[in-house]
Amino acid sequence: MTKLTGRQVADERLDGWTYLLGGLQTRIRTADFAAGLALVNAIGAIAEELDHHPDLDLRYTHLDIRLTSHDVGAVTGRDVRLARRISAVAAEHAASPERAGVSRLELALDSPAFAKVLPFWGAVLAMEPRSGPDLGDELRDPFGALPVVWFQESGDTEPRQRWHPDVWVDPAEVQPRISAALAAGGTLVSDAEAPSFWVLADPDGNRVCLCTWQERDPGSA
Repeated sequence: MTKLTGRQVADERLDGWTYLLGGLQTRIRTADFAAGLALVNAIGAIAEELDHHPDLDLRYTHLDIRLTSHDVGAVTGRDVRLARRISAVAAEHAASPERAGVSRLELALDSPAFAKVLPFWGAVLAMEPRSGPDLGDELRDPFGALPVVWFQESGDTEPRQRWHPDVWVDPAEVQPRISAALAAGGTLVSDAEAPSFWVLADPDGNRVCLCTWQERDPGSA
């Protein structure tokens, strides 16, 4: 199957869906748990029909959905087709997909010798190195419950921040989140890599990156 880039996914114009870290994501609000469960059952029937299965997280008032083609580790046409079918069945249940507020978190450890510390974090978190050409610089939870942990080579000058979060959002979410962060006392450290990512810091100087799929190598997002 052909892996789709962020630009190709955006060109599909999937209302209410956003492309985050190699997957399509949405949130569907429901009247109550029973309504959400009915929607899950309807989506399950579609998934069985298409032989392509989403990751579902059902809560009392909403259902979070992530679609990715696990065999290739990216979004493909199968995910686009399933997203359209899910949107249609949501409409039948008087609901609709939403991208506002949807995000995905990964954690980065900056280290001058990350190869030495990666096995420790893999053991503590019970996570596995990612397979593929970049094997050795990323850990993934085999059950998908924990954020991805990736390792970035850095300098060793002290003081330095060792851990930083990467928050992946829809491009339309970036400016509202930056504005809210600045209003909460934060600072914009750098937008030199925008629109791929922006670096912000809290009042103590701890940094975080707001990331999007834009202007990235197709294999990196």
